[in-house]
Amino acid sequence: MKKNFRVKKEKDFKAIFTDGTSFANRKFVVYQLENQKSHFRVGLSVSKKLGNAVTRNQIKRRIRHILLSVREQLADNVDFVVIARKGVEGLDYAEMEKNLLHVLKLSKIYREGIRSEKETTVD
Repeated sequence: MKKNFRVKKEKDFKAIFTDGTSFANRKFVVYQLENQKSHFRVGLSVSKKLGNAVTRNQIKRRIRHILLSVREQLADNVDFVVIARKGVEGLDYAEMEKNLLHVLKLSKIYREGIRSEKETTVD
């Protein structure tokens, strides 16, 4: 995921946590806040309680991959932070995707059925 699609600064995280709204299921929490950019930005948070660095990095890579695979269906001009909860480390990719998309649908960040022009055109 390109750097301009990431929330990196502490002040941005704090703004999202304090001024944003949250949505949750058993495996993920999502905080969201509208931004002035023409694209979404995402921050990831995986606690040390979920495992060693290898496990935490694997969780973050999977989350990034899921978000990249559905980026055309994600809302524009929104910053959001995905927090992984206890138990997510035991999920396989398909279950993780199902749970993450569920919480993104609750927050209205993920809009199912919207496809880009590239995907819908036939040569």
